Amino acid sequence: MLHGIDVSSHQSSFDPDGLAFVFIKATEGRSYINPKQSSQAARARSAGCVVGFYHFLWPGNIAAQARYFVEKCASKEHDLLAVDWETTGSGTRASNAEKDRFIREVKRLRPSHRVMLYCNRSFWLNHDTTSYAGDGLWIADYVTAGKPRIRAKWRIHQYTDRPLDKDVADFSSKTALKAWAAVSRVAHAIEDLGGDDEEELPEREESGA
Repeated sequence: MLHGIDVSSHQSSFDPDGLAFVFIKATEGRSYINPKQSSQAARARSAGCVVGFYHFLWPGNIAAQARYFVEKCASKEHDLLAVDWETTGSGTRASNAEKDRFIREVKRLRPSHRVMLYCNRSFWLNHDTTSYAGDGLWIADYVTAGKPRIRAKWRIHQYTDRPLDKDVADFSSKTALKAWAAVSRVAHAIEDLGGDDEEELPEREESGA
């Protein structure tokens, strides 16, 4: 397992020592941009970390949100991209269909990037109906690192938010993570045509699990 963190504008600084990856909040809806994302990414890159960016999804205007995300995030080639699917500050949430559409639109707009789904265990068990997680599931469940309480295949597990969001990634080495992140357009197209069904249709479980 590899260790990493995910940060937002609330983390003015962080220590990347010993980390393999850092995810950074880039955008939310169609109006918010993290003003610290570029400096946060530079700090992570200087430490040799794999860098990822995520977008906090709101319901509605999905294609516009996808464009906003890819245009405003400070990503470079082969950075990881993710959608954060959870309840908004106003108590609303994007639908399952909107989540799926957003992931597919980002994959279309950025075909040389891995695009992942982040959600918590409750959303995965009670709101998800398609098991579609793009190129990989990033699951939040605050239990022992690497042991989220789901049966579906996952790539990253967020296991605590104290003192900040900490994660583990299911890769044997940083080299393996970098190789997975550095997907080519051709390889991505082959996978989307059915070369890696395990990522797109992970096993479902009962909501009471």
